Amino acid sequence: MGNIKLLVGRSNPGLGNRIVELFGAEPVTSVLKNFADGEIRFQICDNIRGKDVFIIQSTNPPGDNILELLLMVDAAKRASARRVTAVIPYFGYARQDRKDKPRVPISAKLIANLLATAGTDRILTLDLHAPQIQGFFDIPTDNLSSEGVFKWYLRGEGIVPSKADRDHKVVVASPDVGGVKRIEDFAEGLEVGIAVIYKRRNQPNQSEAIDLIGDVEGATVVLKDDIIDTGGTLAKAADLLVKKGAKEVFAFCTHALLSTKEVDGKLVSAREVIEKSSIKQLIVTDTIPIEDKKRSVKLKVIPIASLFAAAINNIHLERSVSVLFQERPILHL
Repeated sequence: MGNIKLLVGRSNPGLGNRIVELFGAEPVTSVLKNFADGEIRFQICDNIRGKDVFIIQSTNPPGDNILELLLMVDAAKRASARRVTAVIPYFGYARQDRKDKPRVPISAKLIANLLATAGTDRILTLDLHAPQIQGFFDIPTDNLSSEGVFKWYLRGEGIVPSKADRDHKVVVASPDVGGVKRIEDFAEGLEVGIAVIYKRRNQPNQSEAIDLIGDVEGATVVLKDDIIDTGGTLAKAADLLVKKGAKEVFAFCTHALLSTKEVDGKLVSAREVIEKSSIKQLIVTDTIPIEDKKRSVKLKVIPIASLFAAAINNIHLERSVSVLFQERPILHL
C-alpha cells in the first residue's frame, strides 16, 4: 500500500480517520490550520511525489470546507502526486443543479468546475442529490450508493423480513415526486411496493405534503430520501402516511444536515421536528458529523467508512467500483 496516500480534511475527521484505519495506515502528515484572520493554511509534510493520493473531505457548509478541499488538491498536484482523487462523502451545493428560476446559479456545476480547475483527477462521492450531476464533471466520477448498507440494516433489524417470512405489508415511499427513481431500485431489491407523496414547496426549507399515490394501509413504510435538512419534509410525509393508514414509518436519509430554521419567530431544530413527528426511527449515515445537540432519541447512525475504504482500494488497484453496489461490502486489501 506504499503507493497510496490518504489525506484527511477537517469537515469530517471522524469518518476520514476510520477510513484510514481500515487500511492499517497513517494519514499523510500535514499542517492544516487557520491564520489569525481565518485564512486557511495548508502544507503537506510527507513526500507524495508519484503517489496515488486520496483527499477525504465533504463539502457541506460552511464554505471553508470547499475552499479547504481545493487548497488540498492544489497542494497535492504541486507536490507531483501521480493522481489526486477527491473523496467527498457528502457533495454539498448540489441542490441547485439546474436553472429552475430566473437569475439563479447552477451551484453544482460551479463546484464541479472548481474541483476540476484545482487539478482533481477523479471524484468519489455518495448519493448525489441528482445522479445527472455526474455529467457536470469532465473527469471520472464514481457515485456510490447507500442502498446496500440500508438494506442490510432493514433486514438485520427485521424491519423488512425475507419475502417467505413476511406476514405484513411493507412499502418504500418517496417524500416527493422527484425521488421516485431513487426508490424504484431500492424497492425492487427488497421485493416490496412503492408509494409517492406529492408536495408543494412554497419556499426553501418549507414544503407541504399534499396527497399520497399508492396504498399504505396497514403497512410498515420505509421513507427514503438523500438529505434531511430541517426535517420538515420528512415529518410531514410521515404524518400523512400514518393518516393514510400506515402502521409505522422508518425514515432513511444518507446525509444528515439536521439544521435549525425559524418558524413564526422561533428557532426550531430538526431534532425537535423529528421527535414530534410520526417517524418511529430515523436512520442516517455518518457522511456528516452530527453534534450531540442534534441527536434525537429516534436517530440511528450507520457507519459508512467500510464502503468508502473498499471503493478507494478498488480505484487504487484499477478494479471495478460497481461491484460495491451490494449489501454491506467488505474491504479486502
